[in-house]
Amino acid sequence: MALTPRQIGDWLRAHPTEVVARTRQPYDNGRLGYPRTMTGIDLRSPAFADHGHLPRRHAGNGDNVSPPLSWSGIPREASELALLCESVDAPPGGRPLWLVTGIDPRRTGLEAGTGHPGSHVHRNGYGDNGWGGPIASPGEPHRYVFRLYALPAPVSIPHDVTADAAREVLDDQSVGHGTLVGRC
Repeated sequence: MALTPRQIGDWLRAHPTEVVARTRQPYDNGRLGYPRTMTGIDLRSPAFADHGHLPRRHAGNGDNVSPPLSWSGIPREASELALLCESVDAPPGGRPLWLVTGIDPRRTGLEAGTGHPGSHVHRNGYGDNGWGGPIASPGEPHRYVFRLYALPAPVSIPHDVTADAAREVLDDQSVGHGTLVGRC
């Protein structure tokens, strides 16, 4: 029996320390040939708290401006960063709200609404390049997960990719990641 996104979210809220502990376990992804330690990246936004409300300015039916993000704890072995934002309440196979690869690992964040110099901005779920903010709807707020991945080598992801396929590639190659959740 497959779990619904709501059941997964309930489990994650009930077991937060298990999730953090598992992200720091040694692993060997088979490409590097030796075990490495997965590190936790601290991903934050001055616009909203983790699991807090994403301001209307950042919503697709608001100003549609990407939120400012900051991070720390990037592993030394990272040669690039990738940022993925997706709805965990949407059906599988959906497009990302935001996917950026090739971010310089020396960066410590992105300003609101800024471009991504030297990075590759992918197509979002609305068919545009860059940020495509969530559309706020009445009823239960949806959860939007921002994941910043530290990658040991440049990653190749097609320009028009599903959020599931991008996450699979990034999870497989990551040497560390951080997560931030916004609701809208």
